[in-house]
Amino acid sequence: MTWGLQVQPGLLAVNRMYILKKLILLFLLGAALAGCGEDANRSSKIVVATDATLVPMSFINDRNQLDGFEIDLMRAVAQEAGLEMEMINVEWAGLLGGVLTHKFNAAISSITILAERQKKMAFSIPYLKSGLSIVVKKNTQGVNTLQDLQSKNLKVGAQRGTTAYFFLQKIPGLRPIGYDLYGHAVLDLIKGEVDAVVGESTATLYYKNNDNAIFEKIKMVGEILTDEHYGIVMRQQDTQLIEAVNRALKTLLENGTVVKLHEQWDLGRAAVVPTLRQPDQP
Repeated sequence: MTWGLQVQPGLLAVNRMYILKKLILLFLLGAALAGCGEDANRSSKIVVATDATLVPMSFINDRNQLDGFEIDLMRAVAQEAGLEMEMINVEWAGLLGGVLTHKFNAAISSITILAERQKKMAFSIPYLKSGLSIVVKKNTQGVNTLQDLQSKNLKVGAQRGTTAYFFLQKIPGLRPIGYDLYGHAVLDLIKGEVDAVVGESTATLYYKNNDNAIFEKIKMVGEILTDEHYGIVMRQQDTQLIEAVNRALKTLLENGTVVKLHEQWDLGRAAVVPTLRQPDQP
């Protein structure tokens, strides 16, 4: 009888410990499931950044709202993919880094698909084909090609951090001048501070569509210098988002939606809708 009384408290202690462990496991499992639910909810809404400084690609309209070809395209992609989306205006310098540091899920802003960029981030399939072009003052004569810029040792403006600026730095015989904004380079061109400006051909559409007073003072000359494709930037690990965006873009390219937006925003020869490429093509 005495022996039984000594064992009973130990058995109770064992049972309490067993029950406590069970409760802890149930709590942890519940917390994990709740966390998964929160992640699922977050993944259904994406935040997409754009540098809204280029009419008609991406800009702030007179109602203080994001507008443009790329804004309409991104909304169509989100709708086709079944994604809730918020778009925000971010300066160009913060676009790519913001995606990589999880400030937003994606970026669309005439971002050229480059092998160097693809080492760190993922791109969608291309939605536009464009390239770099030379812009000079309206009354400029004898400057039509890259060779003209080289032979005359001209000062050429371009926006820092863009493919135009990288392109100029590789060309001997040029004096590249960096600017924070493409528009600043154009204004300096008109004032005579630089002899020419190189930028993506769609950039001149800004003045055609938004500021005729400036557009009348400049002109695009020569052929498109490069062959570039624009894509939507995402993080490499966000495979489900990449797949959803690519499926949606493929549908919009095939059903003519992208072509209609191209016509609606009067992009002209400055940018064309690409044909779908095979997965193994660069």
